[in-house]
Amino acid sequence: MNADNTKNLDVLGPNDDKWLGEYSQVHMNVFGTPLRVMDHGEGTHVWDVDGNRYLDFLAGIAVNSLGYAHPAWVKAVSEQAAKVAHVSNYFASEPQIELAAKLIELAGAPEGSRVYFGNSGAEGNEAAIKIAKLHGRTLADDGSSRIIALVNGFHGRTLGALSATWKPAIREPFQPLVPNIEFVEARDTEALKNAFAATGKDGKGPVAAVMMELIQGEAGVRPVGADFVAYARELCTENNALLIIDEVQTGIGRTGSWFAFQRKELSGGVKPDVVTFAKGVAGGFPMGGMIAFGSKVADLFTPGSHGSTFAGNPLGAAAGLATLSTIEQEHLFANVEARGAQLRDGIMASGNPLYESVRGCGLLDAVQLSHPCAHAVMNWCLEHGLIVNAVRADALRFAPPLIVSESDVEEALAILKAVPADLPDD
Repeated sequence: MNADNTKNLDVLGPNDDKWLGEYSQVHMNVFGTPLRVMDHGEGTHVWDVDGNRYLDFLAGIAVNSLGYAHPAWVKAVSEQAAKVAHVSNYFASEPQIELAAKLIELAGAPEGSRVYFGNSGAEGNEAAIKIAKLHGRTLADDGSSRIIALVNGFHGRTLGALSATWKPAIREPFQPLVPNIEFVEARDTEALKNAFAATGKDGKGPVAAVMMELIQGEAGVRPVGADFVAYARELCTENNALLIIDEVQTGIGRTGSWFAFQRKELSGGVKPDVVTFAKGVAGGFPMGGMIAFGSKVADLFTPGSHGSTFAGNPLGAAAGLATLSTIEQEHLFANVEARGAQLRDGIMASGNPLYESVRGCGLLDAVQLSHPCAHAVMNWCLEHGLIVNAVRADALRFAPPLIVSESDVEEALAILKAVPADLPDD
């Protein structure tokens, strides 16, 4: 465990201390104080500026699909950077076109499907909300159509995405937000049915779209339920509404399939109308976007409907192609399944009374804690060389790189087993 560390990791080293002091003087305080200042990484490990090594079981919040400095990724990005990095949206590039075609193929989207590229998950979800608004205009030209989102859902912090995000603490300071977005509880089919049935009552317009994650990551890695998703698909089809599935965190192999909707136990086997993606798609390079399934949805966007200067740039597209091809060539889905099961089983076999239960799919997992001490556990793990995430006060989230090895998981389990069960509550 962390064999090459010689210092006590619960004390900041001199370089960390120096840089964090400077950080607070130049950065807006939107993230709080960073835990460490990182310098470089390799594989599943990352080193801070004082030379301390950490096993990363968060992967930049499910971003670094191939870990750090994967040779195929480095080669693709280096070669593309030496060729052309950016051309603006007045022009196209071969990597951009190839990546869009590959994503449509991997999603199993029908003929006529199209991709919109952005630079983040929030941007992908903003695009999806705009396309839902355009669809809503075909149902009610007075702009009264509604979007149904889920309680505990998270879609981003930009204004439109935030409007579909549940968490009151981050919503309320920015109200009023985009109107006509309503929330229902995940798994509550009656509430969803009533939301559709409210059309025409009290001035409410038709439902243009239902927007959801299949696993609510920020809620503590909680699946919304295959039966609920299937019922949402049924209601959307019956009422000419779009089903938008946010795969920002679950997509690109994280659950053991290219997209979580392709796993029947998560989606009930439904096909969405729109899928958004980001995080792991370019293996650490900022990229996001959406896939519109079929020409009817894709054709809602016309020139000028949406856009982004940097979206789909050749450098990001090359990173995306390298990430997807490496996942295929290294058969990482099998690894995702095996290592996820190893992690979940190992936590429950650890005998640590702090761990009540585990949940998740593939390499997006969480452990339920016996008392709300997640931040103390996260900090203890960090001090012992393991990066995990206190996603809720009573839950830890794990999202390691898809290349994580059996020995990596054993190293993480050894640290998790040793966590004191009596750490202070948050």
